[in-house]
Amino acid sequence: MGNRLQDKVAIVTGSGQGIGRAIAEVFAREGAKVVVATRTPSHGEETVRLIAKAGGTAEFWQIDVADATAATKLVTDAATHFKRLDIVVHNAATFARHRVAEMDFDALDRVLNVNLKACFVLARAALPHMRKMGGGRFLVTSSVTGPKVSMPGSGAYSASKAGVTGFVNAAAIEFAADNVTVNAVEPGYIDTPGLSGLKKRHGGEENITRYIPAKRLGRPEDIAYAMLFLASDEASYITGETIVVDGGARLPESPVWINPV
Repeated sequence: MGNRLQDKVAIVTGSGQGIGRAIAEVFAREGAKVVVATRTPSHGEETVRLIAKAGGTAEFWQIDVADATAATKLVTDAATHFKRLDIVVHNAATFARHRVAEMDFDALDRVLNVNLKACFVLARAALPHMRKMGGGRFLVTSSVTGPKVSMPGSGAYSASKAGVTGFVNAAAIEFAADNVTVNAVEPGYIDTPGLSGLKKRHGGEENITRYIPAKRLGRPEDIAYAMLFLASDEASYITGETIVVDGGARLPESPVWINPV
């Protein structure tokens, strides 16, 4: 157990598994009281169990962040319950695989609502409570897909995550005078349950990692520790920034340069 977030209150959306669970666990190990905010009770309750087993403090609150009213209530109720709010991590995300020419607009709406609109909803709700504390941290799990790269069928997701960059830039300017920083982390290929479909489509993990200079998939903890830094006092003068955590995957001009002859 550390103390970098001692006695601070953090909401982590989408923390029932994968990256979100790792963020919740790392924050709790560093002394934060964590609101595990996710849709699926069994996943959220398991995250809380793991945190408690490690000696941390967490509570599960069921939420679908696509519902703006519910997302606002989550923030307000958490701040009231704990009598403070220091950190919000919007990690929840969804993906829809449709090419632009065959886009399902209901799916597009959900992707934008969860991945992008919820940033605005959660930040607007959190700001008054962070002002009372004299500052705070608003963090988003974005992606390299959209801001840096893309792929066929990812148009909705790419647009939502590219939008996150615009949100971070604008909110960072607007919140800076209140000592509230706004930053994001852009994961590359991280070994989570959400990556299972991609592994299957591309013939397994080896066919993905051979194009990554680091020669491995990222671990959820790789993202969690980047988030921990941005949430900590050490990052108090960093705002409007995004940390890319992808093992160098986006760097080669072409896959040819990954394994040069």
